[in-house]
Amino acid sequence: MFETFLQVDSLATGASVAKVETVWGLLSKGGPLMIPLGILFALVVFFFIERLLVIRKASKIDDNFMRIIRDNIITGNVAAARSLAKNTDNPMARMIDKGIQRIGKPIDAIEKSMDNVGKLEMYKLEKNLSMISVIARIAPLFGFVGTIVGLVILLKEFATISNPSISQIADAMYIKLITSASGLIIGMLAFLGHSYLDTQINRTANRMEAASSEFIDILQEPTR
Repeated sequence: MFETFLQVDSLATGASVAKVETVWGLLSKGGPLMIPLGILFALVVFFFIERLLVIRKASKIDDNFMRIIRDNIITGNVAAARSLAKNTDNPMARMIDKGIQRIGKPIDAIEKSMDNVGKLEMYKLEKNLSMISVIARIAPLFGFVGTIVGLVILLKEFATISNPSISQIADAMYIKLITSASGLIIGMLAFLGHSYLDTQINRTANRMEAASSEFIDILQEPTR
């Protein structure tokens, strides 16, 4: 019985390997344009993971951060508030730190300084995000170009054949459509990745705006 199980498992493993080889073999038949499509896919994965790690790090901050800042400012311990904001590696903290540095100046000047820092931090978060958007647009185009070029070559080859069969034509066209399918899949994945990252950045931006408004309210509260 144990030997039978090993045989079944071996057959299943062999079938799985054959399936993987078939997929790679099918992709290799897509032509030279499968190479740039593969590069685009690798870039999408790289930029998505890189941005995801940066955005997740930027969104992590202690829930008590603003409460501690408020208590220190209200009690007049500005140095402690500045130390906390300066030593916290977070876009929100850097924006609050700039506001603390401007304490004593008009509220409008403080808000403007914080807005400038906020814009700079948002620019850092959105870095390379445009690359994913570009790939989402051009990957399907690469796929279509590969299919069109392949079909042109295919028609030229069939012109030399007197009576090509329907099965030959169907099989050949099936192979040439691989690039279009690959380009569409890469474009769709890039679009979904871009949308997800953009949503996370907007969520971080909303938290920064809320923190900025709360900080301005703190400055207008009477000190103890």
